[in-house]
Amino acid sequence: MGDNHTRVTEFILLGFTLTADMELLLCGIFSLFFVFSLLANGMILGLIWLDPRLHTPMYFYLTHLAVLDLSYATNNVPPILGNLAKHEKTISFASCITQMYFFLTFAATECFILVVMSYDRYVAICHPLQYTVIMSWKVCVALAVISWGGGIVLSLIHITFLLRLPFCGPREVNHVFCEVLSVLRLACADTSINEILIFSACVLIIVGPVSFMLISYTRIIRAILKIQSGEGRKKAFSTCSSHLCVVGFYFGIAMLVYLIPNSDQLQEQQKILSMFYGLFNPMLNPLIYSLRNAQVKSAFYRVLQKTRAM
Repeated sequence: MGDNHTRVTEFILLGFTLTADMELLLCGIFSLFFVFSLLANGMILGLIWLDPRLHTPMYFYLTHLAVLDLSYATNNVPPILGNLAKHEKTISFASCITQMYFFLTFAATECFILVVMSYDRYVAICHPLQYTVIMSWKVCVALAVISWGGGIVLSLIHITFLLRLPFCGPREVNHVFCEVLSVLRLACADTSINEILIFSACVLIIVGPVSFMLISYTRIIRAILKIQSGEGRKKAFSTCSSHLCVVGFYFGIAMLVYLIPNSDQLQEQQKILSMFYGLFNPMLNPLIYSLRNAQVKSAFYRVLQKTRAM
């Protein structure tokens, strides 16, 4: 890696400019959110595992979404809570790179999983008679493996090119965790190749998927409007509304963070928006899928009844 690469052995996460009392208050609030997200995603996984009626491709991918949300939370939130509670902002170079690698992996994989979920809804509504053939379990597993593999490969590419750069100071990362753009600004060399890679990845995992999902849902809405019964239209739309909410939150925030040109005025807002992925998104997804999904609520009530009967 070169001598210059070893000059920085740790970074300082600047986070938010807050008083000690405010940091402790946020630590308590974020801890509650963190615990709730773990419990909520754990509940989703448990319901899908226990209820055979949820053993379908749609809920197979929902389990992957829940695993990704749990991974997001456990990767980003504990270090943030530790920094808030101890007022220590340092993180070792190795820990920073590791945190960044997993964050990029989970972010890219979730983009691909959301695309696959939209394709699943497209086939279910636009080609219902062929659904079991098109979305066979072999196809479902293959799409999930491709999604995870794509996320891992993209993350490895970013980290490999990042590690080629010398970091000889400064050490202050203007973020709450080791976010790739914030760390890249500290490199003591030309980062144009890294910036091109990040832009290309954004096109691949944000612009591409959003375009694909817009086309899919345009066809889905057309198919729903052709359904004769009002009850049928309501049921068809309810299977898509939860996914649309998740997609809107996830890709909307991603576009604001990575596709809007950076400026000093926007950095503070981008810190808050980035917190969405590690803290708020893992908490919101289970709420959206449980409150807006009749099958998940029914499964929850059935599990409660079985528990009471024991």
